[in-house]
Amino acid sequence: MTSTFEKLSSNKVKLSFVVEPEKFSEGLKTAYNKMKGRISIPGFRKGKAPMKVIENYYGAGVFYEDALDAIFPEIYSEGLKEHDVHPVSNPEVNVDQIGRGQELKFTVEVFVRPDVKLGEYTHLNIVKTVDEVTEDDVSAEIERARDRASRWVEISDRPAKLDDQVNIDYKGFDGDVQFDGGTAEGHDLILGSGSFIPGFEDQLVGKSVGEECEVNVSFPEDYHAKELAGKPVVFKVKVNAIREKEVPALDDDFVKEASETADTVEEYRAEIRDNLTKAADNRAETAFENEIIETVCDNAEVDIPDAMIEDQIDSMMREMEMRMAYQGIKMADYFKYTGQTEKQVRDMYRDQAAERVKTQLVIEAIRKAENITATEEETDAEIQKYADQNKKTLDEFKQMISDDDKAYFADAAATRKTFDFLKANAE
Repeated sequence: MTSTFEKLSSNKVKLSFVVEPEKFSEGLKTAYNKMKGRISIPGFRKGKAPMKVIENYYGAGVFYEDALDAIFPEIYSEGLKEHDVHPVSNPEVNVDQIGRGQELKFTVEVFVRPDVKLGEYTHLNIVKTVDEVTEDDVSAEIERARDRASRWVEISDRPAKLDDQVNIDYKGFDGDVQFDGGTAEGHDLILGSGSFIPGFEDQLVGKSVGEECEVNVSFPEDYHAKELAGKPVVFKVKVNAIREKEVPALDDDFVKEASETADTVEEYRAEIRDNLTKAADNRAETAFENEIIETVCDNAEVDIPDAMIEDQIDSMMREMEMRMAYQGIKMADYFKYTGQTEKQVRDMYRDQAAERVKTQLVIEAIRKAENITATEEETDAEIQKYADQNKKTLDEFKQMISDDDKAYFADAAATRKTFDFLKANAE
């Protein structure tokens, strides 16, 4: 067998094969043994007719397609290895010559990882901007912590006001007809939260425990239940309980409950300031890195095969399915609830998938151009993160993973090293 290689474009190649007649004869025998049990020939029991008889009866080419299918994987694999081709799509096969006693000649066109024409990726003049943490920021974060530590205390000596939590029973009526989904008992609602139909919460302000009232509202025009969209309705409501939020005082006792390290309010403020400063720096670092990657990718030219984008969309759909499963939702039910089709969701992901693929290809091209590789120590550092998550030592975790897994960690370490290189050279 001989093969030749031709580059058709930046992302597509052509392999031409010439296969000796003996190899094709092997394929014919394989095809005959596979198919003979399904072929009926007058005068022969099923599966007993000789190959020559079947060929005479159905035509000389009766086994050609199956014969090529039988020998193709081995021939194609050898051609890929010989010419160092890494396909990203299924091969498109065109047969030029086929027949018993002849050389088999065919070509294969296949998409491959595309060439990347890198633009400027250093000296980008990108600025890392870190937000300043002010005393107001510290105070606001402390107030959020106090709010999280608050509790609802039931009261009965006054009517409900905004920011109270009321517990209510309600029934919704469209005229004299009670509509579906408009009934609940023991429902907790914070007045002013905007979580109910506009106008509903305001009409409960001033109501007392045990009081019954009617709340008149109209559903929004874009309400998901079309039969109620824009309609005026009446809710019959009973107030079962009123609760007000009790926020703990900002004192040393609160600090000891809220913090593992601070004992005084002053120490707590310093801790919060430090945490906010670290968070601001992390946000700035992420934004800085993202802007570098976006700029580098914008400066590069690459013709991405559709097959690579489709593969990335497949991966994103699997990620989505896992997220849905974690929430106890099946994908079929998600499509039903949202009214979307699988194709619509795939199309929604298409641009993002193309960006992901381009980013991966550009980073790989920069790694190659700069000869960036991960040392054993850097790879071990990457593996150590996952070993820690699994409460294993580095050696224990390395014994649990395959060579392919180790190659993945080496690749991840090299990618991180490439990001560090880009940031160090972004001026």
